Amino acid sequence: MVQLSNTGVYLVNGRTLVPDGPQVQAQLAALGVHTDREAAKRQTIAYSILQNHLVSQDGDLLRLRFDSLTSHDITYVGVIQTARASGMTQFPMPYVLTNCHNSLCAVGGTINEDDHMFALSAAQKYGGIYVPPNLAVIHSFNREMMSACGNMILGSDSHTRYGALGTMAVGEGGGELAKQLVGRTYDMRTPEVVCIYLTGEPQPGVGPHDVALSIIKATYANGYVKNKIMEFVGPGVSKLPIQFRNGIDVMTTETTCWSSIWRTDEQTQAYFAMHGRPQAYEELNPGPVAYYSGLVEVDLSTVEPSIALPFHPSNVYTIAELRANAADILDKVERDCLEQLGKQGLTRGLAKKVRDGQVYVDQGIVAGCAGGTFDNLCDVADILEGQSVGNGGFTMSVYPDSQPNYLELVRNGSIAKIMAAGAIVRSAFCGPCFGAGDTPANGELSIRHTTRNFPNREGSKPGDGQIAWVALMDARSIAATAINGGRLTAATELEGIQYRHPQYFFDKGIYEKRVYNGLGRPDPDAPLRFGPNIKDWPVIPSLTEDLLLKVVSFITDPVTTTDELIPSGETSAYRSNPLRLAEFTLSRRDPAYVGEAKAVQKLEAAREAGQLELVEQALGSVYAKIRTLPGQEGFDPAAVGIGSTIYAVKPGDGSAREQAASCQRVLGAWANLAQGYATKRYRSNLINWGMVPFLVEGEPNFSKGDYLFIPGLRQAILSGAASIPAYVIGEQVRPVTLSVGSLTQDEKKILCAGCLINFYRSEQ
Repeated sequence: MVQLSNTGVYLVNGRTLVPDGPQVQAQLAALGVHTDREAAKRQTIAYSILQNHLVSQDGDLLRLRFDSLTSHDITYVGVIQTARASGMTQFPMPYVLTNCHNSLCAVGGTINEDDHMFALSAAQKYGGIYVPPNLAVIHSFNREMMSACGNMILGSDSHTRYGALGTMAVGEGGGELAKQLVGRTYDMRTPEVVCIYLTGEPQPGVGPHDVALSIIKATYANGYVKNKIMEFVGPGVSKLPIQFRNGIDVMTTETTCWSSIWRTDEQTQAYFAMHGRPQAYEELNPGPVAYYSGLVEVDLSTVEPSIALPFHPSNVYTIAELRANAADILDKVERDCLEQLGKQGLTRGLAKKVRDGQVYVDQGIVAGCAGGTFDNLCDVADILEGQSVGNGGFTMSVYPDSQPNYLELVRNGSIAKIMAAGAIVRSAFCGPCFGAGDTPANGELSIRHTTRNFPNREGSKPGDGQIAWVALMDARSIAATAINGGRLTAATELEGIQYRHPQYFFDKGIYEKRVYNGLGRPDPDAPLRFGPNIKDWPVIPSLTEDLLLKVVSFITDPVTTTDELIPSGETSAYRSNPLRLAEFTLSRRDPAYVGEAKAVQKLEAAREAGQLELVEQALGSVYAKIRTLPGQEGFDPAAVGIGSTIYAVKPGDGSAREQAASCQRVLGAWANLAQGYATKRYRSNLINWGMVPFLVEGEPNFSKGDYLFIPGLRQAILSGAASIPAYVIGEQVRPVTLSVGSLTQDEKKILCAGCLINFYRSEQ
């Protein structure tokens, strides 16, 4: 049972909840407590950690420095290239470069391994940590080696979450890491903190994914924790093993919260001691009276095995509920998904998964930072022991999340049990999370203990008539399904399973033998090793005073994910080549986008080159309408920037990859238009790449193909104007009011400079 409060709440002595309201002071007084809301806000764990990382504060604007950074091999080249171009000479803090996304080097020639060698040379030159391919997934290494109670870690992967280990971690676009690398700060408004109050204890067979999916279901759609900090407290915390907590914590990303933090206890202390870092432990608890802006109560004993059906982690049903209403639920899911994709002619195959009243799946995967943990795979082994996954259509693979975990699973016999049952054991790799590992066949239904099941993420190409259906489930129920030949089964239905819960022993020597650790030892003379596909960022123009935008894509889906803006999978082979990667922008959502954006970009190139006759030929009628506007009689095309833009209702859910924004910018985009932005990190990516994050109130009065003329935009941004008047130049000329929300002084300057790199170059 997960319940949300419609008021703020006071937490007294970590145990007693007092809802905010007219009588709250009397209720607190009855408990012997005298405080006010502002004082109580300063008693959260989150507040103390933020205060300890403040460089400066201006009102509610916080300027933060992190303790360490982390990136993987889809993002680190862009981060380092941006920081290099901005004046970085060495890593000023620990920076972990892992190689867990593009570990497979058989496709695309030498591209993937070239990037890995670039990262190793960067670690040597600038003083960083390099984790070779297949040794650990990004978040497992950071949990094991970099987390510490009270610390903060910034990562260029959206699932950067180590709150269960007392570390407040944040996933952001690469631009925010580049700021840290050049000695700048991470700037944000003081976030609200929401209390996640855990009670009870999970029943056997219920795992961390079941708890996480229940919380996501309750909080995602209503934005209950959006851009806030989730603080996990209550007696239920100590009923959960550390790896169980880690499994819940990593999924907080899917609620759209900003970060997370948990109270710590003896189990946390034991974790750090086991990993040879006892000094990393500190007891973290809220103060005597802490105030939270919201409350999520979770009774762990009532959580049931659950499944998140396509295409979002919030599309959650209990397994029992799905099995009882399988035909109706799967029909609805299929219709909703096909409508969301906007594709006709795709195979409608989910109904075929129901046979004799039972749901059958084709594949089970347990992998990555969420699924491949030691505890999960030990329980999987106990369920599979002496059983078989069968030799039919159903297949199963597991991916231990790090080599130290893999080794211990070998030593305690778990790997032998998993392999003996017919499941395939692979190395540490994040591929199943984004469509680069164990990709299902067309029409198949895959159940996965991974982090996401977005469209265009698991390997489908709807534009080519290919679609696979991916659902999220806990490892235990995946194993239960496996021993029943793919028949969907909750682990709680199994009888006689003895969960061993063997003790974990960490062998640090594996990392000491293979990880390059250059902390504090930069070598400025060491050369960077570039592959032929690693390119510098192209020159980005600064913002003109007036701007003319053409709407080249118009997306009306309720939410647009970053995977739709720039698909993952095979396209990521070009993540280090901005121009090549940009060719895939919106390719699976709006295949016409790239060509239309390039056509607008050619007009801007002609304007910059002074070839105004070419511009007038293409835009003469648009310019004529602009000249009829008040104050525009002397309109000068030479001074007005020309760019493309997209409209989407709420873009940016999902990955922290900055390429979702930078690819648009490389193609000449100068803005996004939206009713709201799904995540802070996507909005930050837009700003760092010089794209104005316009907000449109209500239904837009423009459509695809229209132009928007925004006079005085540069000055409006610099002055912090609350609203920005603009004009739709279509069949008719119509006024429209835009806004950009709150911007820091640096963000204003970055937008006007054209991008983060230009901004830093201008200050040198």
